Amino acid sequence: MFEQVDELVALHAGAWWVLPALTALAALDAFVPPLPSESIVIALAAVSADTGSPHPVLLAACAMLGAFTGDNLTYALGRHSPLRAWIARHPRLERTFTRAAHQLERRGAFAILAARYVPVGRVAVNLTAGAARFPRRRFVGLSALAALTWATYSTLIGTLAGRWVGSTPLVGAAVGIVVALALGFAVDTVLQRVLGTRAPR
Repeated sequence: MFEQVDELVALHAGAWWVLPALTALAALDAFVPPLPSESIVIALAAVSADTGSPHPVLLAACAMLGAFTGDNLTYALGRHSPLRAWIARHPRLERTFTRAAHQLERRGAFAILAARYVPVGRVAVNLTAGAARFPRRRFVGLSALAALTWATYSTLIGTLAGRWVGSTPLVGAAVGIVVALALGFAVDTVLQRVLGTRAPR
């Protein structure tokens, strides 16, 4: 039964629609954090390590494009929506926002790069960056770097896990996802300590 499921996954991993769907999923993940874009990248990379499809470079490129697009749309939403005015009417939120904006001003590069690996934290950082008028050009550059490192990291984890377990890509995907979750937890912990605030889960 498990071998049949492996064959089914391998068969659909090479379908023409997989990479466009992944790109869209990675973009939507910026708004809806529960969407498992990172897990999908890792799973497809694990399959690719065994079957050669999808091509790992194309996989990483599509993941990067989707992540970059989603993060910048979230930034634009924070910058052009009435979010800032709404926060100003709530003193407690205003104090929290002011602290977050101050941390972005001091450690913007670290926050944007590290938050890429913390699902809900990424949404909060990108929205805050937009609402706080964090320089757009700087955000574009940092979000591109964050998307590149995230896509490369996810693809490499899946590829290494897939090669480690051999001809069972589903097991490779599971191993890769567990490793990614552990690393994500570690990044979340470091982000909390450096910025002095707990990234929401």
